[in-house]
Amino acid sequence: MSILDKRANNAINVNTNTVNGKHVDIAITTHGSDWYWAVTAVMICATFTFMGLAATKPRQHRIFHYITAAITLVASIAYFSMGSNLGWTPIDVEFLRANSKVQGINREIFYVRYIDWFITTPLLLMDLLLTAAMPWPTVLYIILVDEVMIVTGLVGALVKSSYKWGYFAFGCAALAYIVWVLVWEARKHANSMGPDVGKAFLYCGSLTAFLWILYPISWGLCEGGNVITPDGEAVFYGVLDLFAKPVFGALLIWGHRGIDPARLGLYIHDYDEKDPAVDGSHKRTDGTNGHNNTNGVANGAGNTNGAAAPVAAEV
Repeated sequence: MSILDKRANNAINVNTNTVNGKHVDIAITTHGSDWYWAVTAVMICATFTFMGLAATKPRQHRIFHYITAAITLVASIAYFSMGSNLGWTPIDVEFLRANSKVQGINREIFYVRYIDWFITTPLLLMDLLLTAAMPWPTVLYIILVDEVMIVTGLVGALVKSSYKWGYFAFGCAALAYIVWVLVWEARKHANSMGPDVGKAFLYCGSLTAFLWILYPISWGLCEGGNVITPDGEAVFYGVLDLFAKPVFGALLIWGHRGIDPARLGLYIHDYDEKDPAVDGSHKRTDGTNGHNNTNGVANGAGNTNGAAAPVAAEV
C-alpha cells in the first residue's frame, strides 16, 4: 500500500452505511466526506482564531469572543461526525426518485446536524440580541422560538410520511418570527445604542437573516423532497454554515472592536479590578459605608414608624 493510499479518506469503509442492521440506500460518498472534513478544519481554525483574539482583550470584554468561539467549536464536532459518516439514521423517503443518485427506499439523515443547531443557533442569536442590547425576557423568548424551529425541523426530517411538512410549517413560522425580530425590532434597538453598534448589528443581522431563509430551501430539497444527493446536501448546508458561523463570527468581532460591552448593559466584574462592588470600599453619601442598620434608617435619621426624629427641647 502506497503512502497516498494510507492518507486517503477511509471513513466510508470504516463506518459503513449500515446502522442497527439496516442498510441505507441514499448516502454520502467519499466526496461528501472529504467536504465535511474540509469544513471541520475551517471550524477548528476559526475556533482557535476567536480564542486567540479573546486573549488580546481584557476578561470583561471577551463575552462575544467566547460565544462566537463556542459556536464554531460545537460545529467542528458535528462536522467531524458527519465527515466520519457518523451521527445519522436511515429514514424512508416520501418521494421515490428515478435519478440513480437519489434512487432508493431510504436516505441518510444526519441528526447530529440538528444537535449542532440546537446548541449553536441560540448562541448566534445571543451574539446578535446582546449586541442590540435587547431586554433579557425578549432574548430568552426568541431563543425558545429558535429551539422550536430546530426541533420541528429534526422531527420532520425523521418522519417518512407527508406529515413531515406539518413540522416544516411550524419551523418556518418560527423562523419568520425570528427574522422579523432581527430585521425590525432588534435593528431599531441597536441603532438607538449608537451608530457603531447599529452598524455592527446591521452587517451581522442582515447576513444571518438572509442565510437562515435559505436553510428551509435546503431542507426541502434534501431531507424533505429527496431531490439532491447527500453529497449535494453536504455542500449546500456546509456553505451556509461557513457563512453563518466563521464569517459571521469574524464580522461580529470586527464590529465589536471598539464597543465596550458595558454600553450594552453587559458590565462584567473581574476579580482583580478596582471596583467598589468587588472590594467593598464603596462609601455611601449618607455615611453608612454601604451598611444599613436594623431599622433601615441611616445614623438615626428616622424612627421605625417613619416619623422624624424628635428635636431636642429648647432650654
